[in-house]
Amino acid sequence: MLRKNPDVDLRMKYKKTYEVALIIALAIMILAFKFFPDVSPPDKIEMGEQEIVDVEDIEITKQENRPPPPPRPPIPIEAPSDEAIDDVDILDTELQPEDVARPPSDDDEEVYFVAVEELPEPVGGIAAIQSAVVYPEIAKRAGVEGTVYVEAYVDESGVVTRTSIVKGIGAGCDEAGEAAVMKTRFKPGKQRGKAVKVKMSIPIRFRLSK
Repeated sequence: MLRKNPDVDLRMKYKKTYEVALIIALAIMILAFKFFPDVSPPDKIEMGEQEIVDVEDIEITKQENRPPPPPRPPIPIEAPSDEAIDDVDILDTELQPEDVARPPSDDDEEVYFVAVEELPEPVGGIAAIQSAVVYPEIAKRAGVEGTVYVEAYVDESGVVTRTSIVKGIGAGCDEAGEAAVMKTRFKPGKQRGKAVKVKMSIPIRFRLSK
């Protein structure tokens, strides 16, 4: 049977070790109170300013569920008729060269072209029309100036059959412009080398001399 050596057995020295440690602790406490006796509290304790914090009540937001927008009204669509649709003859809409700006026949006396190969020209130019204009006295007194646009209907012989005002300035100038155009002879307009009736707009200027 094995036996421990009493010189190296630590369990037998526990009591002696505890007593030595207790004596050392007491000696440290006595020395601490002897050399550091001042354990009184400080004379004055500085108090810091106390901050006041305002606490605001925050309302709890609620998300409202909005109703969906109303549906758009349906687009009315015409329902097909129950009746049978008869066969319809569709005319040929393709333009033929002879149908474009064709010269009028004897039955088309009142047809006046707007766009032709050669427009009617006043004999003597636009200056001849301006020289035939008589400035109304009422327009002179009122100081009326401007441009009158006269629509002239010129037949195949270059004669103005009738006129109308497209844009006027009043004070008798519109009538004076029409009268000057009616007095003027024109070189007839032509389409494919043949004289035709043409409707055209003629500007007549009214300016007071200073």
